[in-house]
Amino acid sequence: MNLEANVGSYLIISVEDTGDGISPDIIDQIFDPFFTTKELGQGTGLGLSTAISIVKSHGGFLKIYSEVDRGSRFQIYLPASEAAETLPTVEENLPQGQGELILVVDDEAPIREVTKRWLETYHYEVLTAYDGIDAIATFAEHQQDIAVVLMDMMMPQMNGPTAIKTLQKMNPQVKIIATSGLPSDSNLATTLSIDVESFLLKPYATESLLNTLHKVLRTPE
Repeated sequence: MNLEANVGSYLIISVEDTGDGISPDIIDQIFDPFFTTKELGQGTGLGLSTAISIVKSHGGFLKIYSEVDRGSRFQIYLPASEAAETLPTVEENLPQGQGELILVVDDEAPIREVTKRWLETYHYEVLTAYDGIDAIATFAEHQQDIAVVLMDMMMPQMNGPTAIKTLQKMNPQVKIIATSGLPSDSNLATTLSIDVESFLLKPYATESLLNTLHKVLRTPE
């Protein structure tokens, strides 16, 4: 019944309202980027397109039911895992955090989640963002507490170099570690005159991540 579904168990999140509903004439357009029924300057048309992108990035899909003058119901389907969660083993010889807050920015959800789990295991606090725009919004809200930003260089919507320049305008003292799966990106910061504390080539080992963070955090400003 849904071409984006796979065999297996799903969790369903249902959000329902009793508002005006959505006309059948436009219901197929509501997830299109920049589509909006609001007046000029009152809406960007990016809310639902961003929502469905996040759902798809987690391997899920979305259904909508709506009747004019009766309201709408959105159902978000996310793959459920029946496997037992395994906690990573802590290696005592690796440098430990002291509760510093790290912002991890990457458009790949598995990388964000694995990095978050490892950092929390080694006593860091972690916030995550899925692209440059989300990173800027998150940083604006927590910039007084964020100690280091771990920034992927290649992302949709807004790439790493652009996001880095924006964060540095917001706070010239922000400490940034650039990451990329392309070795050539290690020279990109120099080419674009971007000042970062360090560069990590993906996939990076936990040891490399922790040692780099420790070095950056302990380097005097």
